[in-house]
Amino acid sequence: MDLLQGFLKGGLLMWPIFLCSIVALAIIIERYFVLRQASVNVPRFMIQVREHMKRGDVVEAVNYCSEINSPISNIVRKGLTKYHFGTERVKESIESAGKQEIYKLEKGMSILATISGVAPLLGFLGTVTGMISAFIKVETLGGNASPSDLAGGIWEALVTTAFGLTVGIFAYLFYNYFITRVTKLVSEMEVTSTDFIDLLHEKDLGKKT
Repeated sequence: MDLLQGFLKGGLLMWPIFLCSIVALAIIIERYFVLRQASVNVPRFMIQVREHMKRGDVVEAVNYCSEINSPISNIVRKGLTKYHFGTERVKESIESAGKQEIYKLEKGMSILATISGVAPLLGFLGTVTGMISAFIKVETLGGNASPSDLAGGIWEALVTTAFGLTVGIFAYLFYNYFITRVTKLVSEMEVTSTDFIDLLHEKDLGKKT
């Protein structure tokens, strides 16, 4: 029996499980490239921003952030655009941009978490309904049901559990992996934001002296 035959013998509940697998795969591919692009060398990035700010070239600092196109650079860029309005406005801009970037990073994660839980449940539901059908068949045949009649219905019912668990485990592993990546990026965003505010304070103190 090949994979297609096993799928078809699983019954109607195989189709929702198949749909879950397609959605999960699409989210996994999309999140992988988004999070890969979001990574940036934070120390090198901050060195470049610091050099531009020391020269008082805010425009170049903004242009540099625009070239990188990552959550961290987007946050700093938003802060730089409010630089002439004072440090407090910069902080507000950074906080607002940070919330937006976190939302972008976490997009689709709740769906992936839901699929990791729902797919196995759909599989178990398919098994239960399949077992019910098998025993109904035994009852219909009276006492004349052979072991092969019962075994055939049971293994067909268990196919849904196998597919559901496979999809659920697959989605759960990637969900945890992506959550770990997002947590690391959020931590880097917080550290970079603090360093950037400190840089602005240093620059303000330099002006006063």
